[in-house]
Amino acid sequence: MDDPIRILVADDHLIIRQGLRLILETEPGFELVGEASDGAEAVRLCASLNPAVVLMDLRMPGMDGLTAIEHLQAEQPQVAVIILTTFNEDDHMLRGMQAGAKGYLLKDTDRETLFNSIRAAARGETLLKPELMTRLLVRAGVVNSAAISHPDLTERELEVLRRVAQGERSKEIAVHLGISERTVKAHLAGIYNKLGVDSRAAAIAVAARKGWLEENEQP
Repeated sequence: MDDPIRILVADDHLIIRQGLRLILETEPGFELVGEASDGAEAVRLCASLNPAVVLMDLRMPGMDGLTAIEHLQAEQPQVAVIILTTFNEDDHMLRGMQAGAKGYLLKDTDRETLFNSIRAAARGETLLKPELMTRLLVRAGVVNSAAISHPDLTERELEVLRRVAQGERSKEIAVHLGISERTVKAHLAGIYNKLGVDSRAAAIAVAARKGWLEENEQP
């Protein structure tokens, strides 16, 4: 039997901590090992309790959640942090993701989403809804918002983009589509230019937001 996922909750509101404790204690495979009321306490407890996942509130007195995430990334990068927030605050979530957080959860999220997010974070996966990923990339200047609204991808470019989203490398895409690797790279360059992006991840974010990764969807 696998060891339970060790979890620490950092939130300055006692009722939130107690509520999460009650929820987590009902689900097999989780162990709530500690609670912190501010960022500094969260960093200290992580060093002594060695949790796999931290549910981190952003707005706390003293050391806030963003600063705590930065400390954990520098000192204990093995700890996966999920931002716990009341509102969709793009600026704060962007800073949190840039600092090393694996994803975010709203405090009114449902139990199943909470459980799945914790499990995924413990596996090292980064969790971000496509629409939020696109907004954050736009705010960070990685994606051109005007290009998102007016793309004009060809059918072959869509085929290439869908295979990129499946994790295929340029060489694998070339084999599957019966074209040269140089042609694949040319298609990627065209996709980046049309979408106003400069990376595969950013292109996938735009495509996911628009629903283009399904075979029957068109831009």
